[in-house]
Amino acid sequence: MFGGGGMNPRKMKQMMKQMGIDVDEIDAERVVIETGDGDLVFSEPQVTRMDAQGQQTYQIVGEPDEVVDAGAGDADDADDADAADAAGDADAIPDSDVAIVAERAGVPESEARAALEATDGDLAAAIANLE
Repeated sequence: MFGGGGMNPRKMKQMMKQMGIDVDEIDAERVVIETGDGDLVFSEPQVTRMDAQGQQTYQIVGEPDEVVDAGAGDADDADDADAADAAGDADAIPDSDVAIVAERAGVPESEARAALEATDGDLAAAIANLE
């Protein structure tokens, strides 16, 4: 629940109750956190709810089992992905990698993408080739 620095958990719970803090374990089977970049899915996480002065705080302990890209279930995105596959491997290189190479080598993104494609996505090799 909390790291009390070696404090007896029973004593910690008693002190928290005296301060008006209620802590409850929630038997969660799955937790999904939706972000702009994708969803984090936790299966069988430890979830704790703490209620202090009317403010509820939730703590999730565990590793996400899967990270689902934003809009992965969207039909329109699936059509876009099919179009990208038909266009070739140009979209196989993440835009973030292209931006990193362009910034480090001081070249336009189109040149950075070409260098990444030539090195099969190897950032270091692409930067070295451009410098």
